[in-house]
Amino acid sequence: MKQWWGAYSTHRFELFSYSHFIMLIFFTIGTLFLLLYAQQIKRETLPHHWIRWILFSLLLICELSYQIWALAHGFFTTGLYLPLHLCGIASIIGMIGLLTYHPKFIQLNYFIGIVPALFALITPDLPYDYEHFRFWKFFIQHMAIVWTSIFLLLSIKVPIHLKVTLEAYLYLLGYAVVMALFNKWMNTNYLYLSYPPMEGTLLNLLGTGFSYLFNLSLMALSFFFLLLVIYKGSYLLKRK
Repeated sequence: MKQWWGAYSTHRFELFSYSHFIMLIFFTIGTLFLLLYAQQIKRETLPHHWIRWILFSLLLICELSYQIWALAHGFFTTGLYLPLHLCGIASIIGMIGLLTYHPKFIQLNYFIGIVPALFALITPDLPYDYEHFRFWKFFIQHMAIVWTSIFLLLSIKVPIHLKVTLEAYLYLLGYAVVMALFNKWMNTNYLYLSYPPMEGTLLNLLGTGFSYLFNLSLMALSFFFLLLVIYKGSYLLKRK
């Protein structure tokens, strides 16, 4: 238990290891469950309420426990553990969406939650394996982010169209400008605007300097349009 909650661990995380594949399989099963039982989790049903509060609890507990862990080991003062990455913001927006069902939060969470969390699950920026708290916090939180986005869209009617897509992208650009200034002030790397998180991720292929930022923004826009196409395709299938 001491090492599980400790500041460090001797058990290093390995990409696509046995434990990594187990988490990806569990994530896939949870995603398929939401998609296959979409009609049974509509709003006002008992399954809907259970899933709603389970997802909310997972997001809240993961974020709070991470802050407590950072504070307990004196890491919080480095300015690296604030929930300012996209997945941290998606957690907060997802919790607000689960509480309020406000269309804006559901729409925004769809665009900023699914792709970053999915990439994080596939290529985690993670130091320790399953013997450590951070492994479980990382995977549970990122799975819950994607599941929350899917759950809210499947259970509540919210329009996703071109205007919403561009609006969400402008919100992201505005936030990126703020985070770029914050990174320069605090010498941090939120949103990975300064450099990629680790070797072996898609971000490592985007170049350096201005080209890195330009390609990063272009990649984000491409994924936003891809999510729009996916939503429209799913909507058409439902209409048939």
